[in-house]
Amino acid sequence: MGRKVHPIGFRLVVSRGWQGRWFAEGAQYRDQLKQDMSIRELVQNIAPKAGVSRVDIERFPGKAKVTVHTAKPGILIGRKGEGVKKVREGLTELVGKKVDLDIKELASPDTDAYLIARNIADQLVRRIAYRRAMKRAIQQAMRQGALGIKIQVSGRLAGAEMARTVWLREGRVPLQTLRADIDFSRAEALTTYGRIGIKVWVYKGDMKQEIEEKVESTEGVYVSE
Repeated sequence: MGRKVHPIGFRLVVSRGWQGRWFAEGAQYRDQLKQDMSIRELVQNIAPKAGVSRVDIERFPGKAKVTVHTAKPGILIGRKGEGVKKVREGLTELVGKKVDLDIKELASPDTDAYLIARNIADQLVRRIAYRRAMKRAIQQAMRQGALGIKIQVSGRLAGAEMARTVWLREGRVPLQTLRADIDFSRAEALTTYGRIGIKVWVYKGDMKQEIEEKVESTEGVYVSE
């Protein structure tokens, strides 16, 4: 029953941050959480081919800031900024207050776990062999500087009668090391034989220096009971 801890949730505060940065209580928390999900869905639907990996949301009194991390900012921005204008108008209508939209380009999209998972899912939908899709993703990630990558697919692979799980790995993927920078994501491929699940772990190196700084900042701080 082990190895079920979410790699990103396991590293929150230590080496990873939240994608939504705001505070609320009671019904307001529920409403804002649903709104965050709607914001991410809106951005993905407006620009499905832009390679949007992550959407960070910050809330301030009277306004909100949305940061979109994408592999293809040109597609998201559109001709003469038409795409950005459409996204900003949709977000303003959804949130009900001023929205500051910031678009950031991913330095190495081939090492982003979400984009890798989505790419494999799209290939499986197009009936490309699952092993070929997995090996190609692993080669591209290692070529872009990843120190390790693991890909797992589960379901009726190649139209088999019985579902099974297959995984491939190259390099190191230290899941229990807190200082390890592990990117993790899941995706689903809706094939004619059923739903196939994809999980991707990408190891990008250690974050030892940042963790040591956080430990030093908490030294000498005591909480009285």
